Amino acid sequence: MTTRLLIPLTVLAALSTSAALAADDPAACGTIRLSDPGWTDITATNGVAATVLDALGYQADVQTLSVPIGYEAMKGGNIDVFLGNWMPAQKAFRDDLDKSGAAVELVQNLTGAKFTLGVNKAGADLGVTDFSQLDAQRDAFDGKIYGIEPGAPANQSIAKMIADDKHGLGDWELVESGEQAMLAQVTRNDQAGTPTVFLAWAPHPMNVAHQITYLSGGDAEFGPDFGGATVHTLARTGWPEQCPNAARLLTQMTFDVDMENALMGGILNDGQDGRTAAKAWLAANPAPLAGWLDGVTTLDGQPGLAAVEAALK
Repeated sequence: MTTRLLIPLTVLAALSTSAALAADDPAACGTIRLSDPGWTDITATNGVAATVLDALGYQADVQTLSVPIGYEAMKGGNIDVFLGNWMPAQKAFRDDLDKSGAAVELVQNLTGAKFTLGVNKAGADLGVTDFSQLDAQRDAFDGKIYGIEPGAPANQSIAKMIADDKHGLGDWELVESGEQAMLAQVTRNDQAGTPTVFLAWAPHPMNVAHQITYLSGGDAEFGPDFGGATVHTLARTGWPEQCPNAARLLTQMTFDVDMENALMGGILNDGQDGRTAAKAWLAANPAPLAGWLDGVTTLDGQPGLAAVEAALK
């Protein structure tokens, strides 16, 4: 654990030394491959990273890959950076990466996140506030827990909970689908007044669109504090040394819950893609750029902040 916590500081120190010698990256670093599991929060943060990288003269290649496939791609050297390492939900994947030495952590990019089961207003009206209260209302919930895409770590936690008959949920069904399909189902059930239990998390505009009660009692499955989580940026081993300028940017790029809620709202509510939402938000909220771009240049060695500010006009 101590070694893992030191990794971001060690990487940043190495990048500071590299930046002092030669701030710009070699041309081979021109394309940076990012993984996106199809979650709106990672689409949003990838959109921010891509917008800034593009303005610096890089080409951000965002590839849509499920969490397991994305991690395998990083292990195989086919993905450079992943901004969506949710912990502790992805601990098994992270442990595998650490064991194989395939990745390093650049930074913890978000604090204040949470990720566990929640119920809609109709579910809360039944008095359900804890995992242990679900099974008594099985018929009202139709015995279904709505999850996200197959293979996601959170789905695996739910499936194991059902397999082990935890909280009396052994005869319940996990309904797997993508984030958008899950939330569409929640919306339909809200409109019908149907009690619904589903994976819920923050940051996400779902917290504005739906009246969500996060359930206590799931510490074993999702961790304490309603699945209190942090999100981390990982890079394939060796990439920060190969591309120190881009790695410096991504090491300094951190977010907050309000920022991500706004970015995700642009995607989900306004139909924008990640880059469009990011460019609009950054144009209106340029303050984070100075910190993100401290000591960062364009790919050809020009001042980075000026280039990004010009691209956002």
